[in-house]
Amino acid sequence: MRAKRKVGFLKVTGYVVLSLAALVLIWIAYHHAMIAYEQSKYPAIGQYVDVKGQQMHVYTKGEGEKTIVLLSGLGTAAPALDFEPLVDELAKTTKVVVVETFGYGWSDRTSHDRTVENIVEEIRSALQQANITGPYILMPHSISGIYSMYYTNTYPDEVEAVIGIDALLPQATQYFHVPPMKLPKLFSVVGPTGLARLAVALNPREYLPIAEDGLYTDENLKMTKVLSGWNSYNKSVLNEINETENNVSTTEAMSFPNNMPVLFFTPKEERVIDGGKNNVSFYETQLTQSPLSSIIVLEGDHYLHWTHYKEIARDVNQLIDAM
Repeated sequence: MRAKRKVGFLKVTGYVVLSLAALVLIWIAYHHAMIAYEQSKYPAIGQYVDVKGQQMHVYTKGEGEKTIVLLSGLGTAAPALDFEPLVDELAKTTKVVVVETFGYGWSDRTSHDRTVENIVEEIRSALQQANITGPYILMPHSISGIYSMYYTNTYPDEVEAVIGIDALLPQATQYFHVPPMKLPKLFSVVGPTGLARLAVALNPREYLPIAEDGLYTDENLKMTKVLSGWNSYNKSVLNEINETENNVSTTEAMSFPNNMPVLFFTPKEERVIDGGKNNVSFYETQLTQSPLSSIIVLEGDHYLHWTHYKEIARDVNQLIDAM
């Protein structure tokens, strides 16, 4: 009797396991089918350019004597959509370009390592392929500060200013004694299995900008959710995270050219460590000798352009007028 019960229990367990496995496979197939459908329903809002035989998305708006190149933070699923209010404001007087690097927005994913050298060469190639000539004003958010540092040191004649939105600069890890982030290999299943899509469906607000109602259009927010389902924790982004330590090591001895204007927007930080260190004190170590270099403190969080796009655009225009 016990043997029969055991066999019956094993059969039921086997059926449950097979059913769960079938559900997982169905979900994965659904996820990839939806990506194909959504990519046809929501085509790129900018232009595609060929970089290393793959498609990179470049969005451009506005005209002007100066060209601002916006570079996104780590894991921002849809940079061209995320920066939209700031782009619209800056584009009133200036040419604004959003380069979506591989793994972001409508750009392809890539097997090329996300080293700072590769990323900068790809950004540069995308700008050239899109016939966008320099010199540029690089405007990095978050981790793109590292790439802007490398770009400026490698091609100084192509950059005339750097404007950081709470930009991560390579020297910050030593200054604050915070090691670069790394993710375990387990995260590599999140994108391909559609777990990111499920997370977006269960908690969509987590993946949308924190901004006043009506600032982002309903169409923008819908596309942001869709692209978050495509791009969250994809292989290119995961590789970029795990290359951060190497990228910091490559650039930590670099600094911005002494005569180059640099402007840093940073959130107000009341907390101090190690006898007075905070965001402002760190950025003070990164200012150049240019009389136009400065730090502007704003109330808000890491994504300052969600809530302060008008103030940022105003201060950027003042810098440009003075250049």
